[in-house]
Amino acid sequence: MKLKLISTVAALAILAPAAALAQDDTIKIGLMAPQEGVFTEPGNDGIRGFELALKKFNGEINGKKIEWVLGPTDATPDRAVREARKLIEQDQVDFIIGPLSGSEGLALRDYAKTIPNKTIINAASGALETTYVDPAPNFFRFHPDGAQWGYGLGSYVVNEKGWKKVATIAADYSFGYTNFMGFAVDFCKAGGEIVERFWLPLGSGDFASIIAALPYDVDAIYLGVGGTDAINFLNQYEQAGGDTNIIGGTIMVDQTVLTARGRAKEALIGTPSSGVQADDWQDENWQAYVKAYQEAFPDGLPTPSLFATNYYNSTMGALMALEAIDGELDDDQANFHAALSAVEMDTPNGHIKLDENRQAIGSVFITEVVEGDDGELYNTFKAKVDNVDQKLGMTKEEFDAIGLPSRDTPDCAALNP
Repeated sequence: MKLKLISTVAALAILAPAAALAQDDTIKIGLMAPQEGVFTEPGNDGIRGFELALKKFNGEINGKKIEWVLGPTDATPDRAVREARKLIEQDQVDFIIGPLSGSEGLALRDYAKTIPNKTIINAASGALETTYVDPAPNFFRFHPDGAQWGYGLGSYVVNEKGWKKVATIAADYSFGYTNFMGFAVDFCKAGGEIVERFWLPLGSGDFASIIAALPYDVDAIYLGVGGTDAINFLNQYEQAGGDTNIIGGTIMVDQTVLTARGRAKEALIGTPSSGVQADDWQDENWQAYVKAYQEAFPDGLPTPSLFATNYYNSTMGALMALEAIDGELDDDQANFHAALSAVEMDTPNGHIKLDENRQAIGSVFITEVVEGDDGELYNTFKAKVDNVDQKLGMTKEEFDAIGLPSRDTPDCAALNP
C-alpha cells in the first residue's frame, strides 16, 4: 500500500507539546463486531480481516505494542452504543474500529460527537447518512457506503441482461435502503421500471407471505438481504418453486452467503450483483491479499468476504495514520485525525481516498455468481467502476434532490420520466 500525507501532519507532530503526547508503550484498539444475531458470521470474518491487517504491521507501531479488546454486538444500535461506551470508559481504548451494520454506524456517528477527543473508524457499516448527514469530525470511513456499492448494477442488468421490469425485496433498515438506492438510481436512469417494493425486518424467519405476493410478470427480483436472512429466504423461495431471475444486493452474494448449503446455493448461480470486490479479480494486490487470508485462516471462507476486506482496509487506514505520527497520539487526538484524513491507499480492491466528510471514494465491482471447479460459489469479475463518490457522480444539488434513502426513495418515475 502507498500513503500520501498532507504536509500539515508532520507539522502537527513537531509542534505538539511533549506533555500532550501519549507516553504508554502500547496502543489499545477497541474492535466491534457482531457475535450474535443475523450478522454473526460476517462479524467473525470481519475479525479475520482486522487480524490480517495487524499482522502486516507485526502487531506494533514504532515499537509500541498493539493491544485490542473486542466489543461484541448483535448489530443493533442500542447494543453498539453500550459496547462503544464500555470500550472507551472502562477498557480505556485509544480508538474504536467498528461497527459492521448500517444502523449501528448511525448510532456510533452520534456517539462520536460526545467523545471529540477520541476516534471512531467505521469498519463495515454502509448507511449513507453516517457520513453524509451531519457527520462527526472524529468519525472516518475507509470504504464506500452502501449506495456506492450498488452503483453500476442497475445499468448492467438493463443493458447486458435486458431486465427492465423488476420487483424488489430489501432489508427494512438503513443499510437496506442505502444499498437499494444505489441500485435503483442507476436502474431507473437506464430505463428500468420497479413495479413493487417489499421490505423485510432483520431476523425475519418466515417469508411465505412475501414469496406468495411476488408478481410473476417481471424480468427479475432484486433481493437486498444478507446473512441468515438471505439464506433462509433463498431456501424458502426454491422450495416454493420460484424461478424468476435474481439480482443480488451486495451482501446477498457475499461469501458468508455463498458458502451456504441446501437449495439456496442453486438459486444463487448466475446472479448479477455489485460491491467492493470480485473473488477472481486478477489484480496482483488482490491475489496477494486472498493468498494471505487463506494462509492465515485455513478454516475461514474460500475467499475473504466483503466484511473481511472492509475491516482490513479500515484497520490499515488506522495503522498507516498511526505510523505517520510515530504512534504518538495527542491528548485530543488532533494529530491522529489529521493523519487519518490524509491517508490514501492502494488497497487490495482498489484505490481509496477520503472526501471532505471523511468518506471513502473508491471502486465498485460488477459481478456474477458462478460455481467453481471445487464446487464452491464465487463472484466472477464482469466490470469495474473507479472513483465512485458518495453522490454517485452527481452534483450535490442533483443528489440531494433525490432525497435520503428510504422505503420510497428513490422515485423511479422521477429519474426515468
